[in-house]
Amino acid sequence: MDNPLERVRISKTAEDQLVKLKRSTKVKQWNILCRWAFCRSLAEPSVPSPVPIKTNSNVEIAWNVFGGEIADILLIALKQRCHQDGLGTDKDTLKEQFTLHLHRGIGYLAGDNQIEQIEDLITLGLGD
Repeated sequence: MDNPLERVRISKTAEDQLVKLKRSTKVKQWNILCRWAFCRSLAEPSVPSPVPIKTNSNVEIAWNVFGGEIADILLIALKQRCHQDGLGTDKDTLKEQFTLHLHRGIGYLAGDNQIEQIEDLITLGLGD
């Protein structure tokens, strides 16, 4: 699948939040926590606020590492979400929306005081 997202970069604030999440959940890989965060944001019905995000951390993940075996599925989910939100699916829009969803999701996970271990992520993923 043609992929407009070659590299995943995050802000310094998001990096700090992920460090906290890595410590509490014992999940060692950035990409796994970022996948959870991205999916967490996609599950929210509202459109992420279009705030400028400075991707100034040293964390950089290749898209195929971020997505792993489900990289194509994640890209399709992003395209579907953009379509659902009345946005385009051009390369620039996908990049922007991915960054917004990723950072919103990281913020949600980091702000959720109930996430203290990996089992809490699973419970969150299963819903109520």
